[in-house]
Amino acid sequence: MFLHIGEDIEIFIKDLVGIFDIKSLKVSNLNNELIKEDNKNNNILNISQSKDKIKSIVIVKKKEKNIIYLSPISSTTLKKRIDIFLE
Repeated sequence: MFLHIGEDIEIFIKDLVGIFDIKSLKVSNLNNELIKEDNKNNNILNISQSKDKIKSIVIVKKKEKNIIYLSPISSTTLKKRIDIFLE
């Protein structure tokens, strides 16, 4: 089953590693360095129209590689979408 995470991006639910609310994550200098490194490897994809509209971080495992999506959809809404499939 698929989960729509924003814009025109859908992921397989079975590939989902985690969904995190952007407000609940504190980004330290170490995390900033990790994000920069992942961004160099194209592991981070911002699917939001602007930086200010990022509401959640969605981590997906694809072919033994983690992809991080910066989504404009809240973590609560994404969870509700998953719950509909699991009922």
